[in-house]
Amino acid sequence: METERKNKIISVRDQIDSIDDQILLMLKERLNCAKEIGRLKNVEKRAKWDPLRERQIYDRLLKDNNDIFPKGALKSIFHEIITTCRLSQKKAVVAFLGPDATFSHLAGVKYFGHSAEYKSSESIDDVFAEVEKGRTRYGIVPVENSIEGAVFSTLDCFMKYKVQICGEVRLEISHNLVCKSGNIGDIQTVASHSQPLAQCREWLRRHLPSVPTLPVFSTGSAAQMAANNPNIGAIASSLAIKTYELQVVVKGIEDYRGNTTRFLVIGKKSPSPSGRDRTSLLIGLMDRPGALNEVLNVLAEENINLAKIESRPIKGKQWKYLFFLDMMGHIKDDKIQRGCERLSSLCSYFEWLGSYPKSDSPADL
Repeated sequence: METERKNKIISVRDQIDSIDDQILLMLKERLNCAKEIGRLKNVEKRAKWDPLRERQIYDRLLKDNNDIFPKGALKSIFHEIITTCRLSQKKAVVAFLGPDATFSHLAGVKYFGHSAEYKSSESIDDVFAEVEKGRTRYGIVPVENSIEGAVFSTLDCFMKYKVQICGEVRLEISHNLVCKSGNIGDIQTVASHSQPLAQCREWLRRHLPSVPTLPVFSTGSAAQMAANNPNIGAIASSLAIKTYELQVVVKGIEDYRGNTTRFLVIGKKSPSPSGRDRTSLLIGLMDRPGALNEVLNVLAEENINLAKIESRPIKGKQWKYLFFLDMMGHIKDDKIQRGCERLSSLCSYFEWLGSYPKSDSPADL
């Protein structure tokens, strides 16, 4: 009986090896097909990325799966395959707020996969500058958090740099308190980016009331500091633990579950419609009563869903503001196009920041 069971295991393992060999063969064939498509697109001078085609692939696979293979895992596996094949047509260098193992780095890997080349930048300003000057093809920047709201340094950069939004990704954030020893008693200072410190303020107040906090440029910088100083604790990502060889003191110290940060992918040119898109604008209002209401009326009349509106002061112009608007739809959609034409004639300043595929929510996986 035992021998029969062992032989059965060996037989099934042989089947798995055969299936793995077939998967590898198919992956290599798919990669060659992607390279051929890239060559044909070069001849026709067409864009390498077709968001509608990619969404159709995902939709077809999820439908044919019939809920047998876990949806999230299926989407993740094919995302890596599709991204790797697309990047074989043209390599992508992605700037992010560094150093390595920040949440921006994690968001980049989630969006572009492991085949892209990642370039660490010291500030969000630097990420924008890298893209604007063409030193990297893309950048990835945090724009808002579900708990703490907008990341103002990112919004302000859109007022300074000429880039376009190419995509978005949402990353569920789980904060870990880490240090070199893993002993909470060794921590005399807690370092992190200002947003994670704010997202964990209640936990820190209850458990480390006498320990000061130190805001730094990024969670990666905090992890580096903790790796070099046994008395510094950091609030950092799971990737930082491995990268900087740190020990976990406490996992999941965020004050609220479901903490999610939205990141934007910036580049030189927005993609074509995917069928489920978002459009972002930067506008200035005329100096007259009811100016904002006029803008909102245009959106209502064109049946445009306004997903977000945020104001930011114009540097050097006291009490003057620009507004960031996120709308559901693509600039090539008729109603979005009409609405933007009306807004451009109505506003003192109008800039289209980009139209791009809307990130999937967990429910879509």
